[in-house]
Amino acid sequence: MSFCCGASMMGTKGTIKHYRTHIHNVPLLFCPVCHRIEVHHLVANEYEILAEFAHGDGASEVDFQDYVSEVDGDIYENCVNCENEDPLDVVQNQIDISLDLLTVAKQLNDTHWQMQLKKRLAVMSQRRIRLMQKNK
Repeated sequence: MSFCCGASMMGTKGTIKHYRTHIHNVPLLFCPVCHRIEVHHLVANEYEILAEFAHGDGASEVDFQDYVSEVDGDIYENCVNCENEDPLDVVQNQIDISLDLLTVAKQLNDTHWQMQLKKRLAVMSQRRIRLMQKNK
């Protein structure tokens, strides 16, 4: 499971720009709080190789799936959430995890971590409110 700023990162596929080359369908991890994106660690080496070759060839666009045919198992099996889930469920799950982590931070008397988690909870709570209003 990958974490970022107090939230667990979600599994998704997306496009990454490497210099002037757009690489589509790259397995990614996405933070729903700070919106940080990183290439999934199980395919990071393949991504780097493909990106360098595509850039060297002057390709403007490539599809990751065309060059990396098989990834071992479900690479998102250790992700708490995936992009195709209901956004309200994702946010609620992230809030629940952050509340659990806040309990741990309080037990450890880690005030810095508590403040970070409270900030993340505020962001996720606002997002939850917006999603609930949108669903009405």
